[in-house]
Amino acid sequence: MKKISALFIIFLLGACDTIGSAPQPFPVWTIIPSGTPNIVTATPIIQTSVPGVTEIIPLSPTNTEVPSPTPTSTPLPPTETATPTPTATAVKSVAVDILGCNTAIDISHGMGEVTNAYVTVKNTGEVDLPITCALLRAIDEDREHPDKKVCVANLPVRNQITFKLTVDSTYQQNTAIQVDATSGEGILLRVDKPSCTDIGLFGGAPSDVGVVKPIQ
Repeated sequence: MKKISALFIIFLLGACDTIGSAPQPFPVWTIIPSGTPNIVTATPIIQTSVPGVTEIIPLSPTNTEVPSPTPTSTPLPPTETATPTPTATAVKSVAVDILGCNTAIDISHGMGEVTNAYVTVKNTGEVDLPITCALLRAIDEDREHPDKKVCVANLPVRNQITFKLTVDSTYQQNTAIQVDATSGEGILLRVDKPSCTDIGLFGGAPSDVGVVKPIQ
């Protein structure tokens, strides 16, 4: 019984709501059509040649400047230079003759037997020879004799001089000797002799020792 009463009350309440206002339509959602994209097509440009019409087509600017020629250096002719003529060197030349030897007792220098050699030096070169000397050596030489080297201040061209040279040698022994001819500081000639011949066999000692004279 209670259920029937409740249903009746609900029905009445529902009827009261419809009396005052009309039922509202149910809203319907509609889809808004999207915008159609514009289709852009490339329209080719057609150029036609119209008869009788001269068509001027502008040319693109080009560089018409003619390049200037590159300067080239013309080689100058070689300058002539004077080549100095080499000066001919004067020839120094001598000849040495060992004339012979003898022996003696040298008391003045406190020596015993000494050997004297007579040597002629000749200037056969092209220039004078300043400070021309002759130096004597002996294989059995003992003390140095002060007269083993003798000099002249100058020996002119084509002139000669005979020196007397002395060395301290062994008593009564054949002596091998050597003679150097020099000018200044240079040796011009060296002559060796295994034994010195007795000068007495050739007429004795020469008389022109130390005299400068023309070559004979």
